[in-house]
Amino acid sequence: MTTSTPPTDPGPGPAPGTGPTPGTGPTPLLVLDVVGLTPRLLDHMPHLKSLARSGSRAALGTVLPAVTCAAQSTFLTGTHPSEHGIVGNGWYFRELGDVLLWRQHNGLVAGDKLWDAARRAHPGYTVANICWWYAMGADTDITITPRPIYYADGRKEPDCYTRPPELHDELNAKLGTFPLFHFWGPGADLVSSRWIIDATRHINRTRHPDLTLCYLPHLDYDLQRFGPDDPRSLRAAADLDRALAPLLDDARAEGRTVVALSEYGITRVSRPVDINRALRRAGLLEVHTQDGMEYLDAMASRAFAVADHQIAHVYVRRPEDLDATRAALAGLDGIDELLDDEGKKRHGLDHPRSGELVAVAEPDAWFTYYYWLDDARAPDFARLVEIHRKPGYDPVELFMDPLDPYVKVKAATALARKKLGMRYRMAVVPLDPSPIRGSHGRLPASDDDGPLLICSTPRAVGDRLAATDVKSLLLRLAGLA
Repeated sequence: MTTSTPPTDPGPGPAPGTGPTPGTGPTPLLVLDVVGLTPRLLDHMPHLKSLARSGSRAALGTVLPAVTCAAQSTFLTGTHPSEHGIVGNGWYFRELGDVLLWRQHNGLVAGDKLWDAARRAHPGYTVANICWWYAMGADTDITITPRPIYYADGRKEPDCYTRPPELHDELNAKLGTFPLFHFWGPGADLVSSRWIIDATRHINRTRHPDLTLCYLPHLDYDLQRFGPDDPRSLRAAADLDRALAPLLDDARAEGRTVVALSEYGITRVSRPVDINRALRRAGLLEVHTQDGMEYLDAMASRAFAVADHQIAHVYVRRPEDLDATRAALAGLDGIDELLDDEGKKRHGLDHPRSGELVAVAEPDAWFTYYYWLDDARAPDFARLVEIHRKPGYDPVELFMDPLDPYVKVKAATALARKKLGMRYRMAVVPLDPSPIRGSHGRLPASDDDGPLLICSTPRAVGDRLAATDVKSLLLRLAGLA
């Protein structure tokens, strides 16, 4: 794992006339989480590249697993998953007997948050969180996060959660409804990141927070669909860079120091690994059946895996089943490492929420969540964009089923029912994982394929920065440490 100590001197502040007058308060910050940004992609993003050239940049040592929730929690607490407890985008909640991904309550994140430390140094320090994860319940002044409306009849409609509450209607009037179906699913594209950029500009202009956190997911989509070196992915990088230009201009005019960072780099993959099917064939994973559909029976299983990109937490119910679980996975093509207690400790992943074993995929492989052995027995949610019911991450939700000749008709019918206010099922997701060409979660093999940090302040960072040092860097850039 890459670690380093950043320079103690954050370098000069904003250019004369553009920043706050010394002694009047902290330097305002804009922190952009540009998901999937790597040095290779930076060459296709002239506005961010110019920011790096006039300011400073560093390779950013990420954490294991290199996934959104774990990395963001490390940035904001300065600790590893072993301390803050976010061991992935989801995990098996042993006390509930259920696998839950993409929870939203900030109370799940342990430790001293960036805003806590800032307010100790400067009481009244204000923070806006615009779509960083674990936003709900956080002690921030302004919050915007995706939050669909789940109607009693089963319909799901786009919306967002805000604090203060009145901000919801203000944003809807100015920007329109949060574009949920452009944020994830087959329709995921630049529309969602544009909405987030516009919301960020509005918040900075009308509320003037000391710290603005802005999450930009656009590179996550085509890089997973097509791979990081595909022309469509390079075009996505250029498109996001153009969309960012007005926000960067605003920050310059407002005297904001800009930090752009990424949680991980997405690398090319070609091999899906059905880790749960291997455990089932070994007699370790159990299912129960309803209406002809099979559901993972986590509470009854001797062992099962929560797949999360290139990492899978393997939960083993009894210690005497550890050897059988290792044996079931030992010959599975695509597994690079199987971390035991010592391995988890070595990577800062030794937390009670982690699996008894943690599987790490080979560089060109990734883990599916699939546990059924016959697609005819797959649960109905398998063909839906259903991030909260699937017991693992499913990147195939980015596609419509290419083998279904009626998939577009089904989608159009579902949309028509939706517009009429009727219940609908958008059952368009394929059960074939082979189209996925990009993934992440492993520690990067090289800096070119790993995350980086860019700062508008010259000499703010050296050549390398650890993810655990981002919090202290931001405090120094704000003039609070």
